[in-house]
Amino acid sequence: MVMRRALKHLFMPHWLAVRPFPKSVLRKIERAVKDSERSHRGEIRFAVEGPLHLLHLRISARERSKQVFGQLGVWDTAENSGVLIYVQLVDRKIEIVADRGIAARVKQHEWDAVCRAMERSFKQGQFEQGALEAIRQVTAILAQHFPSKGDHPNELPDKPAVL
Repeated sequence: MVMRRALKHLFMPHWLAVRPFPKSVLRKIERAVKDSERSHRGEIRFAVEGPLHLLHLRISARERSKQVFGQLGVWDTAENSGVLIYVQLVDRKIEIVADRGIAARVKQHEWDAVCRAMERSFKQGQFEQGALEAIRQVTAILAQHFPSKGDHPNELPDKPAVL
């Protein structure tokens, strides 16, 4: 299984892996994140990753998402309210990692449900719709647990990270 995964990552060109997320879709995701953050105090980062470096192949998508959470500084918000939506395209895995301020209020099974819905959309080739619906669902969760209290600074970039 490890060998098969390694071969997929080794021989998958980056451009081919990230093709489901062209610039037009990335702009829509950026706009959705920006609009979302008006209704809550959370900070959303969306990251899409193509082939992994061979050093990362022995870790799970969950562990890799936690690494990306740190690398992108999603933890660096005043209220510990960062949320990462992580898409590993080659492995077809999706993870949501929430900072401790949100994790204390939102159970992991809620995030897992968003991931599974997104995976179903992706299996049907509906990458744009799946990503935007996931952002809507994350928005609803954050608005419930971290409602907006007026103006608040945008602490993290809204632009999706393509790794």
